[in-house]
Amino acid sequence: MIVSTMHLRILLPFRVFLDETMVGGIVVETARGSWGFLPNRLDCVVPIEPGILGYRLGDGEPKFIGIDQGVFVKAGPEVTVSVRHAIGGVDLGRLRSAVDEEFLAIDEREREVRDTLARLEGGFIRRYMELRNE
Repeated sequence: MIVSTMHLRILLPFRVFLDETMVGGIVVETARGSWGFLPNRLDCVVPIEPGILGYRLGDGEPKFIGIDQGVFVKAGPEVTVSVRHAIGGVDLGRLRSAVDEEFLAIDEREREVRDTLARLEGGFIRRYMELRNE
């Protein structure tokens, strides 16, 4: 079956950020570079990186959304993007800097928290083993 448009939904943990029909093409950023998706592309699941998701409406008008890391799922004409955070309504120049400031800073803070928790856990296990050996 030949399909000429897709239905794009961007889901956040707490709401639907975008529900757009008549999408002609989508471009997302992954760890291996940018990937483009057209309506008749085979179905797939792709992990996505923080960056800019671009899509083109059926009339050719380009739109851009800043997204955090997540998962891109294409199943027939249905495309679902599940991410933790998204930014819209900003021009393309400011969108890139907003993504860098917001989402990459969050990832850095999360990395620091995970490192701190790992050190606490290691200290707890070490003390537990010392007490057990006494």
